[in-house]
Amino acid sequence: MDKLAYTALSAMQSQSVVRAAITNSLANVSTIGFKDSFQIASAAVKIDGPGHDSRFQPGLTIEDVINLAPGTPMSTGRPLDIAMNDQSVLGVQTPEGGIAFTRRGDLRVNSTGALENAAGELVMGEGGAITLPVGNLITISPDGTVFAQLPTEPDTAAVAVGQLMLRDASETELVRRKDGLFEPRAEALKGQDFPSGPNPVSVSPGMLEGSNVNPVETMVKMLDFSRQFEMQLKLVKETQSIDEAGSTMMRLP
Repeated sequence: MDKLAYTALSAMQSQSVVRAAITNSLANVSTIGFKDSFQIASAAVKIDGPGHDSRFQPGLTIEDVINLAPGTPMSTGRPLDIAMNDQSVLGVQTPEGGIAFTRRGDLRVNSTGALENAAGELVMGEGGAITLPVGNLITISPDGTVFAQLPTEPDTAAVAVGQLMLRDASETELVRRKDGLFEPRAEALKGQDFPSGPNPVSVSPGMLEGSNVNPVETMVKMLDFSRQFEMQLKLVKETQSIDEAGSTMMRLP
C-alpha cells in the first residue's frame, strides 16, 4: 500500500513543478523578450531510511530549456530599442558579476552613463560593460555596434563606442536562471560566455520582440495539469480508504 501512496505523492509533487513553470510562462505573456521553455526530465531519487536498499521514488528534475522561437515583433522607432534576430542573444552582467544572456532589448542609458535594459541589467560589450558619453545621441547598428554623436554637431560622423556582446545560440542549449536570465546548460559554462554558433548575429534597431508564449496553448496545459492533480488527490484519498478498510478487517473480534 505504501508503494501506491509514494507513487501518487511523487506524481503530485512532479505536477506542482510543472504547473509552476506553466504559471511563470502565462504570467509573462506580455513581457518584452520573454521566451517559453520546454524539456522536463524525470529522475529516480533514492529514499534513505529503514527499509530495502532498492527503494527508489520517482522524482522530477526540471530543466527550463529555453525555446528561442521568435516572438511578435513590435516597431517603436526608438533608437535604443533592439530586437535580436534568429537565435541571437545579448550578454548582460549578473548580480554576482558573471555573464548571462537575454532577449530583452529595451535599452537605456542610466545616470552613470552605463548601457542597461529596462530591468536594470548592465549590457555587456566585447570588452566589458558598455559606458557611453553623457549627453550624446546613441544609435545601434544592425551588427550591434553602438555609436555616439554630439547633438550640437549633426554633420560630424558618429563614433563607435562599443560592440554589443551578441552570441548565436543555435548550437548551445540555454536554461533559465532563477532571475529569469539565460545561461548555457553545460555546467562548465554557467555564469560565463559561450562560443557563438555558425549563424551571423544581428539586431533590428527601432524594434522590440514580444513574448513567444502562446496564451491559449498555455491555458490548455494549465487546465490539463489541474485535472491530473485532482485525479492524483482522489487516488491518495482512495488509498487511505482501502488502508482503513484493511485495518478494520484484521482486527480481532
